[in-house]
Amino acid sequence: MPELWDVYDKDRNITGKTIARGEYMTEDEYHLVVQVWIKNDENKWLISKRAATKSQAHKWEPTGGSVLAGEGSKDGALREVKEELGISLDPESGYLFRSFRRDKVTWENPGFLDVWVFRDKTSIEDVVLQQEETIDGKWMTAQEIMELIEKGEFVPFGKDVYYPELFT
Repeated sequence: MPELWDVYDKDRNITGKTIARGEYMTEDEYHLVVQVWIKNDENKWLISKRAATKSQAHKWEPTGGSVLAGEGSKDGALREVKEELGISLDPESGYLFRSFRRDKVTWENPGFLDVWVFRDKTSIEDVVLQQEETIDGKWMTAQEIMELIEKGEFVPFGKDVYYPELFT
């Protein structure tokens, strides 16, 4: 069964239309994507490395993905973390850090990006990687992540780079 997404208009209103992953949207159609940053009590961030079969293979990133049809942003964020890292986050430990519309991106469809921040203290040994998505995970400081970005080892987000604000 294909993964279905709700289609939104440019003002983030649900149009009532759905689209299957891999199909292209028409002009002024968008879908919803989440990124999830997880921070522990040591002020380290949990990031994962993309699998070889994914675009931007072997680069580090926060967890994320497309929100499914009928699913809300926060629920999508919690599901993606559970799928990709095997972690059940406490919904009350998170907040929406930033949300914006991306009209042109390097992958198939434009969308709205919701950036979530959650607190969690799962041990790295308890992370269960989804092999199709991720091949490694680690807790890193903001400085270490910025060094990965500078070396080109982190998935770039173009004009959407918000890391300095996130890491302050």
